[in-house]
Amino acid sequence: MTDAQRTPTPIDTIADAWVDTLADLSPSLATYIGRFEHNGRLDDLSPAGAERAVSAARETLSALTAAAPVDDVDEVTKADLSAELTLQIELHEAKSHLRDVNVIASPAQDIRSVFDLMPTDTVEDWTVVAARLNAIPDALTGYVETLREGIAQGVVPARRQVTEVVTQIARYTADGGFFDAFTGSASPQEGELPASLTRDLAAGADAARAAYDRLATFLGDELAPRSSETDAVGRELYALHSRRFLGATIDLDETYEWGVEELARMVAEQESIANEILPGATVEEAVAFLEKDPSRKLHGTEALQRWMQETSDRAVEELGRTHFDIPEPIRRLECMIAPTNEGGIYYTGPTDDFSRPGRMWWSVPEGVDSFDTWRELTTVYHEGVPGHHLQIAQAVYNRAELNSWRRLLAGSSGHAEGWALYAERLMEQLGYLDDPADKLGMLDGQRMRAARVVLDIGVHLGKPRPDGQGTWDAEYALEFMRRNVNMSDEFIQFEVNRYLGWPGQAPSYKVGQRIWEQIRDDAQQRGGADFDIKQFHMKALRVGGVGLDTLRMALANG
Repeated sequence: MTDAQRTPTPIDTIADAWVDTLADLSPSLATYIGRFEHNGRLDDLSPAGAERAVSAARETLSALTAAAPVDDVDEVTKADLSAELTLQIELHEAKSHLRDVNVIASPAQDIRSVFDLMPTDTVEDWTVVAARLNAIPDALTGYVETLREGIAQGVVPARRQVTEVVTQIARYTADGGFFDAFTGSASPQEGELPASLTRDLAAGADAARAAYDRLATFLGDELAPRSSETDAVGRELYALHSRRFLGATIDLDETYEWGVEELARMVAEQESIANEILPGATVEEAVAFLEKDPSRKLHGTEALQRWMQETSDRAVEELGRTHFDIPEPIRRLECMIAPTNEGGIYYTGPTDDFSRPGRMWWSVPEGVDSFDTWRELTTVYHEGVPGHHLQIAQAVYNRAELNSWRRLLAGSSGHAEGWALYAERLMEQLGYLDDPADKLGMLDGQRMRAARVVLDIGVHLGKPRPDGQGTWDAEYALEFMRRNVNMSDEFIQFEVNRYLGWPGQAPSYKVGQRIWEQIRDDAQQRGGADFDIKQFHMKALRVGGVGLDTLRMALANG
C-alpha cells in the first residue's frame, strides 16, 4: 500500500459510481462487500430487473469510453472495467440470464447464501434480517418470470441442473432446514429479541420456505419438462463464459490439448511421490496407506474448524515475517464451517472497513465426518494465506491507490483461483509441503484441476473422448473424474454437476495458474539478475483483482 493518498480522477469517479449502482441493483452483492445500507432488500431478478442492469452497464461503458486516463492506474481501471461491462452486455444479449439455473451459483443459492454474511449482533441487525426474509417471495417471483421468459424463447437450462436444484431446495425448506435453523438461532450479543421481532422472524422464515417450495414446484413441474437434455452449452456461449471467468481470451482447442498434457504430468508427479510414501506403491495404494494413518485424521467438524484456524494462523504469522508484507487488518482470517451441506470450500472477502474479516468456509456434505490433514493442508493455503485471503484482502486494504471498484469488485475467477493454485506451488517451494504426504495432497488437488480443464472444455465443446470411444458426455465425465480424484463419491458427483452447469469456471483455476506463471516468467526474463520474486508478488497483488489480460498488461507496462 502506498503512503500517499492518490487524488481521485474522473475515471475513478466513474468506477466508484458503478459500485454505487451495483450496490443498488444488487443488494446481495452490496452485502458481500460490506455495503449494509441495502441489507433489507434483495435483487430484482425479473426480466425488467435484467433490463435495468444492462442499461446501467451501457451508460457506464459510454461514460468510461469518453474518459481519458491520467496515469497508469487509470489505464488499468479503464481497460478492466471496459472489458467487464462489455462482457456483461454480451452475456445479456446471449440471453444467459434466461437460463440461469445451476447447482452452485445461481439465484436459488445466492438468495440463501446472502444470509451467511449479514450482521446478526444486535436487535436492529435481526430486524433487517426479518425484512430481507420477507423480500424472498418477490425476488423468487421475479426469478420465475425470467425463467418463464426463457421457456417462451426456447432458452432453457440443462435438465440435470434443474432437478439437482429442486433437491437442494428441499434441504433449505425442510423442518430443521436452513431457514428454521437460522431464525431459530437468533440471539443478539446484547439484549433479547422483542416478542414481536421473534414473530416477524418466524413469519419471514415461513414466507421464505413457502416461496422456495413454490420455486421448486415451478422447476420440477414447469421448467424441467421443457429443459434441455443436453449438458453442453456449445462453443459460442462457452467462449463468453471462459472470458468471464478468466478475464482473458484463450485458444480453447490449444488449452484443451495443454490440459491433456498437464494432467499426464500431474499423474507422473503423483506416482513419483507415491513411491516415496510407500516404495513400489501406486497412487491409489499410497492414498489407502495414508487414509489408515490415525495421526493424519480429524474427526468431526469442530476438530476440522480448529485445525483450519490453527494452520491458517501459523501461515499468516510465519509468512508475514518472511515472504510477504501483511498489514495488521489482513492478519485476521476466520475459518468457518458453512451452515449448508452442499460440498465445497470457499472464501468470502472482508468488508471495506474490515469489521467483518475474510472468511474461509467449508460446506461439509451430509454423512462426511472424518477429514485427512494430508489431503486438506494445501486447501487452507489455497483459501487463506498466501492464497485468496492475502490476494483479496490486500486489494481491499489498498485504499490509497485503488478506487472502490478496483478494491472490492474487480477481478475474475482466473485471477483469484489461478493465484491460489500458484500459491499452493509457492508453499511447496517454501518448504511447507516437504512431507511427501502433504505434497501428495497438493498434487491430488492440482491433478483434479488439470482434469477439469479437459473435462469442462471436452463436454461443453463436444470434443472426442481421450479413449476414442465417442464424444464427451456427463456419464463419461463422471467416470473420468472418479479415475482422477481420490475423494468421496458424493464430492465427485457434486463437482461434476457443478462443471456441467457452470461452464468455463472450473478450468479457470488451472488455466489461471498457467497465465500467472507465464506473467511471472515474463517479468523474470525482463528483470534478469535484478528480478526479486517477493517484489514481484507484492507488486502484482497491489494491482488488485483484475482480468488476467489486464494483469499481464499492467505488469508488463510497470
